[in-house]
Amino acid sequence: MTGGSGVVVIDNGGGLLKAGFGGDKDPIAIVPNCMAKPPGGNTKKWLVADQLQADDVDVTGMTLKRPIDRGYLINTEVQREVWERVVRNLLQVDPSNSSLLLVEPMFNPPALQHAADELVFEEFGFNSLCVADAPSLVHLYEASHQPMHFRAQCSLVVDCGFSFTHASPVLQNFTLNYGVRRMDLGGKALTNYLKELVSYRSLNVMDETLLIDDAKEKLCFVSLDIPSDLRLARLSFKDNPFRCSYILPDGITYKKGFVKDMDEALRYCSLSLDQESDRKDHSVETNKFEDRKKPELSQNEFVLTNERFLVPEMLFHPIDLGINQAGLAECIVRAVQACHPYLQPVLFESIILTGGSTLFPRFTERLEMELRPLVPDDYQVKIIRQENPILGAWRGGSILASSPDFESMCVTKSEYEEMGSARCRRRFFH
Repeated sequence: MTGGSGVVVIDNGGGLLKAGFGGDKDPIAIVPNCMAKPPGGNTKKWLVADQLQADDVDVTGMTLKRPIDRGYLINTEVQREVWERVVRNLLQVDPSNSSLLLVEPMFNPPALQHAADELVFEEFGFNSLCVADAPSLVHLYEASHQPMHFRAQCSLVVDCGFSFTHASPVLQNFTLNYGVRRMDLGGKALTNYLKELVSYRSLNVMDETLLIDDAKEKLCFVSLDIPSDLRLARLSFKDNPFRCSYILPDGITYKKGFVKDMDEALRYCSLSLDQESDRKDHSVETNKFEDRKKPELSQNEFVLTNERFLVPEMLFHPIDLGINQAGLAECIVRAVQACHPYLQPVLFESIILTGGSTLFPRFTERLEMELRPLVPDDYQVKIIRQENPILGAWRGGSILASSPDFESMCVTKSEYEEMGSARCRRRFFH
């Protein structure tokens, strides 16, 4: 045990599970929260958590089982396997001598809370349990590391996670539940949309969830001018600044997917808005009647152009894709407007971005562009993206787990056995 306390901190995300010890700066394990089985017969065993990250594992065509769907724990059998691997093998800890700080999703239904408690106390036998939500932990981490920015002890945490996106007002380390607004869009929906686009235009990759997820993380970015970028994306492949290739594993030479030419993939970064418009004017006429022959592609390669910025666009304008939901900027404004008028200017000045989907290049700039026209002119808009948005909630949990009053916040195993899940959970209400 490397931590200064006997507290195991688990951020049980839908895509990645982060686990470590209270008091540590970073988690020991950052692993896929799923099980996967290679194709071909019943003889091959299921791979769990970190086994999927091994260099010699080919993830092509794998069947996935996830314990979490739409943000909530719905398969405790799979979750038990993942936790067993993480707790026993990676953390190498005895649960009966340890406390657990578990990061749970917002508005978790009582039945699912009960299932999680059974897993913690009856299956693993942890000594005690404390449950916290991600927004309050993200605020705690940022307030402790940047106290000058959060003197009002108030922030709006925008969590763009795997299953959903939340805009959550936080006041003095407590999430104001009445002000939370949710979008049913996250990293999983973006990956599925990219799978559909690539399958329609190039190769059938509907079964390649892990590979397309990797391609999305490495190649997608947020556009600051959609109409202009769409015109540029129509240019022939030599003049197209967005065109790049992703190589799928062949199972022999290489077993992981990768970007064919990263310098080519990053060409768009060097284009200023003026250069983009010059290039567009010069090239549209010359390419109008040109016979655009596609370059020859190998069987295990696909090309991305406008997909690279159309996929993250879902978060800002989901209605354009037939999803009847407000965009991220509108979601933030509604969350702020649900709070007391005295809090509203402070919340707009202290927006914290967390979650893996905020890692797309230009995400912060685009959000500010979308948000500014919706905010009163006399309010300032200040957006801070966390240093590592994937680890934000876990690091806040690590700080909480090493605090002096942590034990008083926990429910012990004996209390759980005496009073049951429902009564014990009242301790975590606020």
